[in-house]
Amino acid sequence: MLTEASADTAVLEVVATSREVSGVVAIEVRVNERLHTLLVDPRTSLLDLLRERLALTGTKKGCDHGQCGACTVHLDGRRVVSCLTMAVQVDGREVTTIEGLTPSGGGLHPMQQAFVDHDALQCGYCTPGQIMAAVGCVLEGHATSTEQIREYMSGNICRCGAYVGIVAAIEDAAPKIIKA
Repeated sequence: MLTEASADTAVLEVVATSREVSGVVAIEVRVNERLHTLLVDPRTSLLDLLRERLALTGTKKGCDHGQCGACTVHLDGRRVVSCLTMAVQVDGREVTTIEGLTPSGGGLHPMQQAFVDHDALQCGYCTPGQIMAAVGCVLEGHATSTEQIREYMSGNICRCGAYVGIVAAIEDAAPKIIKA
């Protein structure tokens, strides 16, 4: 039986000299430290690639217009909204999703633990995007004050209103992330 992965590989071997075949484009992307070689429709968003092709459903589809932040992932270490990032744009690049944030030794990432400790979630739908954006906020150097955290997290919406807990979680986790 021909699996999707083996079908993709077979097609890639046939078209090794061309990056575009019959309306699909071959990409190679490292997601959560695992290399994937895929054929994608050029109209496919990174969000749909992650959820539908790679079964990484932690990244959520909220507005599909880049306005809510539920789909935030890291692309080469910088946060992006995956609903507005085309899959072909990540060819040769590194993507980290909420599933890839967990340390290899197990347990929770310091930001994940801080979200738990500070009740920085209610329904949980926005939480993966909030956590990825929060880690990005810290790594980008934008977590030095409450006001700065609020400004740089303003692209992530929580309809339940857990903002106080989210800011507290970032303030708590920031020194642990910077130290590591």
